[in-house]
Amino acid sequence: MATFPAIQFTYGAAKSSSPNLERIQMGDGYTQVLKFGINQNPKQWSLRWEVSETDADTIENFLNARADDGAVFEWSPPEDSSTYKWRCFSWTKTIPYLNRASISATFIQFFEP
Repeated sequence: MATFPAIQFTYGAAKSSSPNLERIQMGDGYTQVLKFGINQNPKQWSLRWEVSETDADTIENFLNARADDGAVFEWSPPEDSSTYKWRCFSWTKTIPYLNRASISATFIQFFEP
């Protein structure tokens, strides 16, 4: 399994969670909440890199290779020593200055056996 390149992202990253929960509202005001699956709370990270063109090419080549093989990759979120499995379905590259690039991507956590 491939590991995301060790290129530091720009601060301002955002983590979001959307647990797979179902609420059932009863007629008497009581609400029951059901969770689906053992891994029912995947994380999603919105990341941005302001880097050299060389580092941007490294990131983009890595993401393109994962798009080609459809495989998950390993990455450690900020302030977390554990690695998890992720997929990136879309990213954007802009070139604001000569020899500089900005890449924005969203990593979605995946659970596989």
